[in-house]
Amino acid sequence: MPLADLNQLRTFVTLYELRSVTATADRLHVTQPTVSYTLRRLRAQFGDELFRREGRDMVPTGRAVQLFGPLHAALAQIDETVGGSEHFEPTGFTGELTLGLTSIGEQTFLPPIMARLAREGANPHLQVKRLDADEVEESLVRGTIDLAMTVSLIGTPRLWRTLVRAVEYVALSSGAHPLPATGPDMFAGRRFVRVSARGGHVFPVQALTEHGLMGQVSLTVEEYATVPAVLEATDLVVLLPRHVAEVFSGWFPGLRIADLPWPGESTPVSLYTRNDAGLSPAQRWFRSVVFDAVAAGEYRGAAH
Repeated sequence: MPLADLNQLRTFVTLYELRSVTATADRLHVTQPTVSYTLRRLRAQFGDELFRREGRDMVPTGRAVQLFGPLHAALAQIDETVGGSEHFEPTGFTGELTLGLTSIGEQTFLPPIMARLAREGANPHLQVKRLDADEVEESLVRGTIDLAMTVSLIGTPRLWRTLVRAVEYVALSSGAHPLPATGPDMFAGRRFVRVSARGGHVFPVQALTEHGLMGQVSLTVEEYATVPAVLEATDLVVLLPRHVAEVFSGWFPGLRIADLPWPGESTPVSLYTRNDAGLSPAQRWFRSVVFDAVAAGEYRGAAH
């Protein structure tokens, strides 16, 4: 395809990411008929339908899936070569940024992120949106959030991903009702709090099921926010990531952390954004700030 048709390739890549003619037109600052016309030319050029409409989405064909990776990489290389690395000065930056976090992500990661932003001399309007693991990919590629952190593993060429930190699960309970020494019978007769796995933390439910403890669940909640106060007032137990347990026990010194009697490693926390070619200099800077703040484990001190 000649160089003069680079705009067609950009339309293809954007349509693949957004799955919408309307959203593609908005992203590229062209009209919807222009996107439709370009798609017709691309279909003729490649001899394939490329996208089929299913409901409100434009779903890529097998041929489009094959084309996306190489074309996306080629465009990213061209953009880097032509545009070079754009310098971003964070001092005094007051733009808007949107971060997708789960409820426990807000509680554990948001304090160090805000502290790091302050040290950078930036004062953005940071909007935090509650993260649903099933909606991360679409929220990022459609631009409704700039960055997301989750333990969910999302395998797609449409997103950039890096591991931030490992996740080890522990048990948390009140010191007034301590758990016995770690062992196979440490949960005998104990009741559990079950927290929704909507944010991606599926390990606790899997562990309770696998070890025959689901019958001992006496409270199910949607979020972790009220769990530490509930634990302090009862003999209930919750399974949750160690870094979250450390924050909660900092807020409520009467809580106690106990190791699990079985392997407690889960999928790590990952940071997701759109691919680099689709990011602004401010978004790239924000990604590095969030990574540094969370990977450094600064949230441990934020609770005290």
